[in-house]
Amino acid sequence: MEIILKEDVIGLGYKNDIVNVKPGYGRNYLIPFGKGVIASESAKKQLAEELKQKAVKLAKIKADAEALAEKLNAVALTISTKVSSTGVIYGSVNSLQIADELKKLGFNIDRKIISVKDVKSVGEYIATIKLHKEVAAQVPFTVVAEGGEAPVAPVEEPAPVVEETTAEEE
Repeated sequence: MEIILKEDVIGLGYKNDIVNVKPGYGRNYLIPFGKGVIASESAKKQLAEELKQKAVKLAKIKADAEALAEKLNAVALTISTKVSSTGVIYGSVNSLQIADELKKLGFNIDRKIISVKDVKSVGEYIATIKLHKEVAAQVPFTVVAEGGEAPVAPVEEPAPVVEETTAEEE
């Protein structure tokens, strides 16, 4: 079933995209909630006319997204969190914490467009921010322990070497 999306649907497509979905998903979710309409010939023609009129606006939106991506690519974040003595994080660092750090720097980024791999230990990582369907920013971030450096596990000192004496030497 072909559907024209009326708004961005994460994992499916962006506004004004024509996507193929299973009929149940289209009839029971997308259409009733106003997220899409059936892609009939008349709807496709109407979409084409709207896209012609919006081409200039879309170019400006893409240019703004590219400008924001350039600014975000220059940003390096530091996220402090509680860490065990072995350097493992209690919990994990997620997109909400990254969005909060970006907000502190003046970037109002929705956490839903930020994707991060599993962050379960102290170190350096990269978050991907999908600003536009053709523009994504890579933001490096460092996870550190609260209060500074990551605690290091105590190093065991080697036992003193005792030379064994044999009966002949005595």
